[in-house]
Amino acid sequence: MLNVECFRLEQMRFFIRKRKQTPTVIIVALIDVLIVLVIFLIVTTTFKQQPSLRLALPESTQAQKSGANENAPLVVSVDAQGNLRFGSDATPVTVDRLRSELALRAATNTEVKLAISADKAAPFGQIVKIMDSAKEAKVKMVNAFTKEAGK
Repeated sequence: MLNVECFRLEQMRFFIRKRKQTPTVIIVALIDVLIVLVIFLIVTTTFKQQPSLRLALPESTQAQKSGANENAPLVVSVDAQGNLRFGSDATPVTVDRLRSELALRAATNTEVKLAISADKAAPFGQIVKIMDSAKEAKVKMVNAFTKEAGK
């Protein structure tokens, strides 16, 4: 009987469990993937600013581009229906409100400039009202935005 038990012990194989390693995250590979994603987003993103108000500017053969070192003018936009918008954020205004804004700005800055950005189909009466408001507020320089004539 002893032989049988020895034989059974020989057949039984004892498996020694190896210690499992804790899983590791390879940070370098994750950083590489992150950099590729950032580069992809930078390349595919457009940085063009869309104007909030689309205007068809009239053409001028004497059109000039404003210099970068000048003070930025206050902008009044007039669309084809005659609606007025003031400032860089294109806030809708009335002629009376525009008059008071121009007077306030001219009182704080004597070198204030006004630029009229009007659609070529805009009512001319609105443009005249803007120019009158600028004169009342003692704005010294009033310009109009145009585009270069096609060659």
